[in-house]
Amino acid sequence: MFRIDRGGAAGRSTGCRASRPADGALRSAAFVLLLLAGLPALAADADRGAKIFKKCVSCHALGKGAEEVKRIGPHLNGIFGRRAGVIAGYKYSKAMRRASADGLVWDTAALDIYIENPKNLVSRTRMNFAGIAAEDERADLLAYLRSFSDNPRDIPEAEPTATRTDPEPPAELIALVGDVDYGEYLAGECLTCHQPDGEDKGIPSITGWPTEDFVRAMHAYKVKARPHPVMRMIAGSLADEEIAALAAFFEAVE
Repeated sequence: MFRIDRGGAAGRSTGCRASRPADGALRSAAFVLLLLAGLPALAADADRGAKIFKKCVSCHALGKGAEEVKRIGPHLNGIFGRRAGVIAGYKYSKAMRRASADGLVWDTAALDIYIENPKNLVSRTRMNFAGIAAEDERADLLAYLRSFSDNPRDIPEAEPTATRTDPEPPAELIALVGDVDYGEYLAGECLTCHQPDGEDKGIPSITGWPTEDFVRAMHAYKVKARPHPVMRMIAGSLADEEIAALAAFFEAVE
């Protein structure tokens, strides 16, 4: 079974275990019990959590219809109690698939560790997120996510919250079907910075991105809606067919 240690080690054990520093154990237990009772946790505020979730919306969908939205990361509806790595059609890392096979389930303890620093729990995860260090912010975010999972009060699913912030590309750009081989030919410049194996070496991975997310991001740089000056220059030099080809290639990379 998957074992969770606060220090970040994970492996096999005879049962699931989550350990924390002694001074935080009672607070964590109380937080979980209050959530399961359908009551607001004293240290957690779901409304504040909704604001913190803005850090997550570029990769994860949440709310009504989120299951039908294809993002870089899996949707987060019903995350509590869900086994890791099981959303159909999503390209999980080998490390996440191993953790799933080993019994990792997204309960409060596992999510808290993962949100603090994803690589502390699954060292080679594709989730390139710096993490949230503040315990109270993680508690607020978990309280918010909890409202999108089944609980004793059967809270109805909320309205969508994962709205896109990038400008909408032209429909004809989204509809373009890129040539994977041409994309591989063009990808050399991208791979001077982005790691082809999906690892994060200080620059976010683009391996395995859904084509639409890739196209949207490049369009946002091209119209200067995203601020990175180098990416603006690169995107501005690419024709629509070249962006589509790159998108097709990077989605296909294992």
